[in-house]
Amino acid sequence: MAVHGTDAPEKLEVWKRGCRLAVDLYKAFEQCSDYGFKDQITRSGLSVPSNVAEGFERDSPREFCRFLKIAKGSCGELRTQLYIAAETGVLKRDTTLSMIREPAEISRMLRGIMRYYEAAES
Repeated sequence: MAVHGTDAPEKLEVWKRGCRLAVDLYKAFEQCSDYGFKDQITRSGLSVPSNVAEGFERDSPREFCRFLKIAKGSCGELRTQLYIAAETGVLKRDTTLSMIREPAEISRMLRGIMRYYEAAES
């Protein structure tokens, strides 16, 4: 299946940005002593590019969209966790609030891809 002219998930901008976000989360929470919170937030971050890749590899537009919806849900989960991190002082407020913008943008990108496939099915 070719997505916007690509033949591998690694070529998708949304996948690349999701991976960068996951790496940034690992670095930002490296010193976090709340291991439960750290585990949950890094899992949310990992879920985004992982689901994009898994859906892509299913070779079915319907399956791809299903996994994009999961990735989009993980973006919402991640934004919520970042807000909580900011409010509780788990991470510096200014750092956390600036990080919230990326999962919001990735979520918009995912929705755009889903709309593309929904329109193609009509």
